[in-house]
Amino acid sequence: MTHDHSQFDRRTVLRTTAGLSLAGIAGCLNGSESSGGTTSTNGDSDDQGALRQVAVEGTTLVVRLGSESDVEQINLIQPNGELFGTREVATGVQQVSFEIGTAYDPGDYRVIAVQSGETVSETKLEIRPQLEIVDVGLFRNNPDKPWDEVYGESETNRRKDSEAFVSIHNSGTGPDAAISLRFLGDVPNPAENPRNEGTYEADTVVIPASETRDVYSNSLPFSAQTGDEGMGCSVNMDTGKFSTHIETRVSGNEISENFEIKYSGSVAMTDCEIKISVI
Repeated sequence: MTHDHSQFDRRTVLRTTAGLSLAGIAGCLNGSESSGGTTSTNGDSDDQGALRQVAVEGTTLVVRLGSESDVEQINLIQPNGELFGTREVATGVQQVSFEIGTAYDPGDYRVIAVQSGETVSETKLEIRPQLEIVDVGLFRNNPDKPWDEVYGESETNRRKDSEAFVSIHNSGTGPDAAISLRFLGDVPNPAENPRNEGTYEADTVVIPASETRDVYSNSLPFSAQTGDEGMGCSVNMDTGKFSTHIETRVSGNEISENFEIKYSGSVAMTDCEIKISVI
């Protein structure tokens, strides 16, 4: 299989740059700016501010305190105004964290530092994912992917020409998770309701903010053609269109992308040349 990578790369760079720019804007406070969903609340070199830095790292919200901060408690308030959680701050502790996972409500979160029952510092951080499909690939053109690790070495030879991966980029400021994968249209074996939600041995695939993750299929979308719905290989060339669909956990939305596909060179899937390009 071959890919037209130039269009993928250009669009991915443009989208990623735009996402990081928005994250930088959201991270501005008191004249300090940072990317990746991080909010700096004290840019002083001595780091003495009560809330020195608030950042989402993976699926965790990390709160770093100033070196001379006098804080007893950190409260995290959800976008709906309800308390997400509280962390007691022992003497000498300069960092606390909240595990937000991939079941949180996206929106603006408030971090409040408390001493003797009074608020001594407060900041706000938007935590919101933004997923997009940036690539689809097969083993024949991507042998460097960890196919043996994903499917098991004994299964790879049977599956490598039938399964596929989908790359998902998160240009937002919070983590999300892919919970289903479907291939529809002119693939040999489309599946509206695939087994295990179409993802291989993984209920969810977490995609942290500003990162890209691969989701591997479990529905054999590129196996031999079954029924009349799919499109198979051709000695000359068959051209069609297919779409990939990912259901997301945090946003609760389905994201999708459309691709053009060309089959040529053989009637057998194992010997067929496949070219995929974004529409």
